[in-house]
Amino acid sequence: MKDRFKAVLISKDGAAQKAEIVELDRASLMEGDVTVEVSHSTVNYKDGLALTGRSPVVRKFPMIPGIDLAGTVESSAGGQFKPGDRVLINGCGLSETHFGGYAQLARVKSDWLVPLPAAFTPREAMAVGTAGYTAMLSVLALEDAGITPQRGPVVVTGAAGGVGSIAVAILSKLGYRVIASTGRMVEEAYLKELGAAEIIPRSELGGDVKMLDKERWAGAVDSVGSKTLANVIAGTQYGGAVAACGLAQGLDLPTSVAPFILRGVSLLGIESVYMPMPRRLKAWERLARDLDVRKLAAMTRTIGLGGVQKAAEDILAGNVRGRLVVEIAQ
Repeated sequence: MKDRFKAVLISKDGAAQKAEIVELDRASLMEGDVTVEVSHSTVNYKDGLALTGRSPVVRKFPMIPGIDLAGTVESSAGGQFKPGDRVLINGCGLSETHFGGYAQLARVKSDWLVPLPAAFTPREAMAVGTAGYTAMLSVLALEDAGITPQRGPVVVTGAAGGVGSIAVAILSKLGYRVIASTGRMVEEAYLKELGAAEIIPRSELGGDVKMLDKERWAGAVDSVGSKTLANVIAGTQYGGAVAACGLAQGLDLPTSVAPFILRGVSLLGIESVYMPMPRRLKAWERLARDLDVRKLAAMTRTIGLGGVQKAAEDILAGNVRGRLVVEIAQ
């Protein structure tokens, strides 16, 4: 057992926030009944917000960020997990009120842990991360709303990002015709390799809002919010559904009731942090079945702990394609 471990630590002095790699002792770990030796984490959009302080994600300082982690159980006070078990966590307050995944060790509650699916290595699970898990929750919500491939195409916004890339890959494998919306048209070949049938520029959806537009798609996975989400809703077919899971463009939603009362469109809110365990497990079961690991590998690159601060800036600037895995050196 390690007495000391390396971690990224965010501290705050007044309004100023800084993140640095430090060495902590085991006594610094927070409360929990399971201690995990962390092998991998990842960088999501929310991690970018936490590391830069551009949104009040972190609610307790100092804080080890990283909303995801994967690794091996070192010790457990309960009977649900035993030493040697491979596990993962998405959300559950990590990086907000509880130390997260950018550390060699984490002490957490057993209720938060998901057994690592046999289909994934820890690195692959973190290539999925909260972004991919959220994408799967969005697909499940569309299925529950009756949006089948036969109903019509599905549009994915922010398609070259983490949520978008995995949503495109999953939906195309399931037989949907996927329309990918992106601000980076240079990624057209990449998105088509993931399975997109059509690429449209971000400007087509990100501008002035129409309360109702031509009916273009049966469903949508939107990670952008604001005007983009409003225009996606306006272009949704009668009886269609839109899964809203992000806010890259903004928290506002400048729409009207027209799509809902004239076309019966459903707006499906996707929350991933505190999702009950049965749904969480179902999402990971479906990810293991419906996500092509070859496509996952093609959209993923690996960095070390020292690279997370730059990655945070890059992901908020829209300069990250696909997924970033953080390898936690032991």
